[in-house]
Amino acid sequence: MNFFFRSRPDTSWTPAGPVSSFPNLGEDAGNLIQSRLCDANLQPGCKIFHVPKDQPSDSSEIHISPESLESPVTGDALKDQVVVFQYRGKFHAVDHRCPHQSYPLSNGSPFDIEDFGVILSAGLSCPKHGWSFDLFTGMSDRGTYKLPVWEVQLRNKDGKVIDQKGDDHVDVHDGTVWVRRKQRMG
Repeated sequence: MNFFFRSRPDTSWTPAGPVSSFPNLGEDAGNLIQSRLCDANLQPGCKIFHVPKDQPSDSSEIHISPESLESPVTGDALKDQVVVFQYRGKFHAVDHRCPHQSYPLSNGSPFDIEDFGVILSAGLSCPKHGWSFDLFTGMSDRGTYKLPVWEVQLRNKDGKVIDQKGDDHVDVHDGTVWVRRKQRMG
């Protein structure tokens, strides 16, 4: 038996829904949870899931009303939650709870991280104190806080992984979004 390759329970992938159910957020400057048009329907700009660390297969979506302007959960209820959204054509999944003071990041706004007009990355700002986090590294713009960033996969109807860059011969819109906690080494 090889003890180095044991699977931990928190390594399971969780389905987050069809690609077509996520509005592509852009320059509208609204918060994640705010409803937007998506396939001619009003949809919240993000989805929130409760994914228990010890039993990810028991994950469940926290349903958001299209009229919601703020997160339906706060405080300790944010534990083991992930917020999933599409920003400028890329899918992102991060912990729902701000690492600074446990505020729901679904109330936050995505933005481009730029330097002299060149887009370097994407970020998410927490409206409680104005802190921002890089969506790829999780690093904060202040202090040593780090936002846990989840892995995201797009899969086609056969379960095969689709490259997020969107190859010309693959229809990404028919895919499904899957998320899981990033693997820790060691």
